[in-house]
Amino acid sequence: MRDLYKSKAFVWTLLIFFLLIWFYMLGARTLVPTDEGRYAEMAREMVATQDWITTRLNGIKYFEKPPLQTWMNAITFELFGLGEWQARLWTGLCGLFGIGLVAYTGRRVFNARVAFYAPLVLGSSLFWAGMAHINTLDMGLAGMMTLSICALLLAQRNDANRDEQRNWMLLCWAGMALAVLSKGLIGIVLPGAVLVLYTIFSRDWAIWKRLHMIKGLILFFAITTPWFVLVSLKNPEFPQFFFIHEHFQRFTTKIHSRTGPWYYFIPILLLGILPWLGVFVQSLLHGLREDQGNSSFNSLTNGKFQPRKMLLVWSVFIFVFFSISGSKLPSYILPIFPTLALLIASYLERASFKAIVWSASVVAVPCAIAMAFIPRVPSLAKDAYSLPLVTAHVPWIYAATIVAFIGAVLAIRFARSQKDLAVVFLAAAAFVSGQLLMLGHDPQGRYSAGIDYVPALQAELTPETPMYLVGRYEQALPFYLQRTMTLVRHADEMEFGLKQEPQLWLPTIDAFVAQWVTDHTAGKKDIAIMDPTVYADLKQRGVPMRLIGEDPRRVIVANNPDAASGATTAGDKNKKAAP
Repeated sequence: MRDLYKSKAFVWTLLIFFLLIWFYMLGARTLVPTDEGRYAEMAREMVATQDWITTRLNGIKYFEKPPLQTWMNAITFELFGLGEWQARLWTGLCGLFGIGLVAYTGRRVFNARVAFYAPLVLGSSLFWAGMAHINTLDMGLAGMMTLSICALLLAQRNDANRDEQRNWMLLCWAGMALAVLSKGLIGIVLPGAVLVLYTIFSRDWAIWKRLHMIKGLILFFAITTPWFVLVSLKNPEFPQFFFIHEHFQRFTTKIHSRTGPWYYFIPILLLGILPWLGVFVQSLLHGLREDQGNSSFNSLTNGKFQPRKMLLVWSVFIFVFFSISGSKLPSYILPIFPTLALLIASYLERASFKAIVWSASVVAVPCAIAMAFIPRVPSLAKDAYSLPLVTAHVPWIYAATIVAFIGAVLAIRFARSQKDLAVVFLAAAAFVSGQLLMLGHDPQGRYSAGIDYVPALQAELTPETPMYLVGRYEQALPFYLQRTMTLVRHADEMEFGLKQEPQLWLPTIDAFVAQWVTDHTAGKKDIAIMDPTVYADLKQRGVPMRLIGEDPRRVIVANNPDAASGATTAGDKNKKAAP
């Protein structure tokens, strides 16, 4: 059996093809609401205002999350300009960073074959590869938390010398600090709880002597403190909102209306870990059985470190933590995927060919069955408008399913004779399949973002034209139009900021109508994007409006109804493009 992981030519060729697809996909799709538009717009506004302390959304104070990703996106915009790939570059790099870290950690803590398998597992996992191509905070958080756990594993491994142990632990503390700047206190609370639980289950009490806690805390606070102090000095309302509302109340209550049952994350995990679901449970059980080779005596501190048990505690605790939280979103469990990748790689390295056959079969059989149901996908469209958009996704779903099926069959074919090649086939097919699914979703993403209206709006707008969002908030259009808009009645997630600066919005429809009619009478053009139900009500009331475009999500109007308009609506474009 040929050991492919020893072939530098094969590994580099595989890596180059992987990176080409990875970076191409960063700019291949429209920024999709809500997260992608929101965080791109926050960074755009940071560049426009050059205020790197007070984060804002639509010109309104927005303190739900710390600024690390906004900073990184803003720096990217400063260097490379505005665009989709620029907005996703930080998350894409964080995803790659996690893949590289598990490869390096696999080699130093386990062995060379684990180092080969771990990045294949993580890079091909449907959820990790997908979320790394979405501009959302959770991938940035996951990247920094991966630095924390991998640095901890590297520091505590039994063959680490004193300098290595200190340096890796300082990187662990830096990772926790950057995780806090990514998404808040969970960046240190979760690793701290994992360490306590690991100590209890492994009885490795001596690990607390190996944390370099004093130096680590100094580094941690040196990284995190400056921004928290500066933003609090400029905005005295920040501490209560951020630390109480966004942490304690988010976890203990349903204040954000992001609820879900206790099993909410189970299907996300099972689908997200594909194509490795067939060896998932076995890998967790394998993590319970630490052998002497990986938990040997540490001469530096008279202790024994058990890396697989640490990986298992990290994975299970974080999953349970978010499962019992009062606030749930699918991406919350991203930080467990790198540790699961190391556990799965560690299991695959020792498993027989049957494990790969079983894992590939778990992919191949559903793919074969799915082929019969793909023609029914258009029936999932919510309305006639979105039907051609969903239909356009069908060929991509076919392509993704076929690629995954072929990869799984090839993995089964070579599992006995060439184990490494079988793992590569399964991983490569899953990665390409996932990217095809995302690429084919772009027509629906364009509809969600409203990007097809951008040319018509740009033709109507001048820098002085007031623009209103009535009864809804558009997460992507402010970024693509490069301007903020005045909210009407619908505060959305900016409710806290609007309480601080109420002059930035119109809280009632009547106030909007009064301003709209006044500008109309004075010959001043306004533009509004409104909820369709609001539009129907205002039309019935006789409010002066000229239709620019409409779809089931939004209606776009101007207040100069007598003006000629040759604007083409997005609905017209979709009808022309429909097969």
